This record gives sequence, C-alpha cells and structure tokens, in this order.
Amino acid sequence: MKTLVASALMLLAPALAWSNPAATLVKPAAKASAKAAPKAAPAKTVAKPKATKKDKTTVAKASPPSSRTQLRSGAAQVAAGLAAAEAALTPEELQIAQLVHTGHIACELGASVDIQPDAQSPGRFHVQGKGFKYHMAPVATSTGAVRLEDASAGAVWLQIANKSMLMNQKLGQRMADECMSPQQFAVAEGFKKAPPRSLLDGPANP
Repeated sequence: MKTLVASALMLLAPALAWSNPAATLVKPAAKASAKAAPKAAPAKTVAKPKATKKDKTTVAKASPPSSRTQLRSGAAQVAAGLAAAEAALTPEELQIAQLVHTGHIACELGASVDIQPDAQSPGRFHVQGKGFKYHMAPVATSTGAVRLEDASAGAVWLQIANKSMLMNQKLGQRMADECMSPQQFAVAEGFKKAPPRSLLDGPANP
C-alpha cells in the first residue's frame, strides 16, 4: 500500500510543478536579486574645513582695537589738543594782527609779497611770493613794529609805518625789501615833505 502511495506522488510531482510555475521561479529570482544588490557604503564622517591664513587675517582685522591702540589714539588726541592750546594767540597778538597790511604788496627790484589772512586760524597769515610760502603769526615787539614770524622756517616779516621787509633768519638774507602797501606809500610820500626827526637830532626846540 505504502509503495503504491509513494509511486503515485512521484508521478503527480511533475504535474504539480507545471501547474504552478510562479512558485518555482520566485525563489531563484529572489536569490538572484539578493546577490545583485550592492552592499550599502558605510557613512563617511565629514571633516570640518581648516581655517586658512586668509581667514585668520580677516578675523584679526575684524577684531576690536586693542587697549594699546586705544591708548595711543587717546595720547595723540591729547597731544593735538595741547598743541592747539599752545598755538592760541593772546589778545595782544590778535590786536597786532589787525594792523597787518594785506593783499599784493610791491617791493623793490620787481619782487612782491602776497599776504592773506588765514580763514581757518584767525590772527595768522599766509605770506607767499616767488620761491617762498610761509604761515605766519604775530609777535609782540618792544619797538612797536608789526612783526610776523614763521618759527619753523625762520622767516620774519617786519612792517613799519612807511615800508616792510621779509627776511629769512636761517638763511641770513633778505628775501624782499622796500615793500609798500598803498597806506605805506602814502606815509612814505609824507615823509619826503616832512621828514621825521631822527633820534640823533636831540630834543626839539621849544
């Protein structure tokens, strides 16, 4: 009996396989797809970019000024303030500045001097001509003459009633002489008619 059953199953097996071909093909296909699928690549760690010299330089520029820089800046401002305070003219010097003849002033030998007030610094003057340019300030004198000086250049402008002259003490030379403004020219003409007394003439007779 068992032999007969086994023989019957063996005969039926091919028929069952042909009746359900999908079941026979699924397993090989699944195995093939499993073999064909590539393995997932392991995740890579992304390294952070290193700071370059350029980046470091940029950061250094953007950083706030150091305390040393701030101290230097503060010291420079204080020095500038002190220099401005020292350069301030006294009331007496400002009065002298009001007596200075300005404009184009003719001198001997075809020379000339141009004197213009400094609009940025009241009481001071720009004195210039051919080959020179000075920035001058009034200086008090014991003789009553109007005196302007450019201490750094060693230049001096002397103005009296009838004429003026420009000299450079560093060079030891007169740069312009017998300079006359219209007011000084009028005084000089008056001196020709009535010369002023010299100190050597002694006291006038009563």
